[in-house]
Amino acid sequence: MNSNAEIFVPTDIGMNDRARDTATQIEDTERQARALRRLLRSFSSTNSYGLVLLMIVVTYVLAASLSGRWAATILLFTQIATVWQALRISQARRVFRLVATGLFVLAAIAAVANLFGGKNSDFVAAAFLASTVLYVVAPFSIVRHIGYRPTVDQETMLGALAAYLLIGMAFAFAYRLIGAVQASPFFGAGGDGTVSQDLFFSFVTLTTTGYGNLVPAGNPGQSLAVLEALTGQLFLVTAVAKVVSAWRPRRWRDSDPGSESKPDGSR
Repeated sequence: MNSNAEIFVPTDIGMNDRARDTATQIEDTERQARALRRLLRSFSSTNSYGLVLLMIVVTYVLAASLSGRWAATILLFTQIATVWQALRISQARRVFRLVATGLFVLAAIAAVANLFGGKNSDFVAAAFLASTVLYVVAPFSIVRHIGYRPTVDQETMLGALAAYLLIGMAFAFAYRLIGAVQASPFFGAGGDGTVSQDLFFSFVTLTTTGYGNLVPAGNPGQSLAVLEALTGQLFLVTAVAKVVSAWRPRRWRDSDPGSESKPDGSR
């Protein structure tokens, strides 16, 4: 009897270990599935930076693919909606909201004038001036907001990514503005370029890739490109690096869109 007991006890222990391993794997799979569902929900939640990120991508696609007078009007209204959502989620300060409101009105007027008026460089300049300032204000508000979050979670990561993309868009519209107001072509022999080319050049400069196929012919475009390259690198080595170094996967998985994380040790 003792020998039989000695034979079956290890088997029972092995089965228990396998059962615990299986349960752990199931729990990990369910946790990952919940994290993915939360991430997907963040792209449709009005209280999450995921929706802002999605709207930025939509704005980029519209700017890079559409052409014509009506396309510029659609782009401007999309920009207004994107920045308004970013300022709302980031709980922008009153001064930011006042500046944004004035620029919203200017952009809306420029959009309508561009749709019903004739081809006028003043409308184009006003529209891209408003776009540039709006896309500069929004990243500042987002960085301030995520900087006060007590822990790094899903919303912090999405907010940092949204701010980085907004910076690239802001410089692209600034290049477009310069091309509209200066006498000489922005890209020299390449002309003023299209919105798509401005976006391409901006993100290539922001990431310091530097293909060299598009180059500003002179100032202030060249100086602005240097500023963008420095801004992109400083943002990566400060804001993004801080977020990544403080990132805790469990807190990211357990966070809900739009919710503020709690300090360590809180329940």
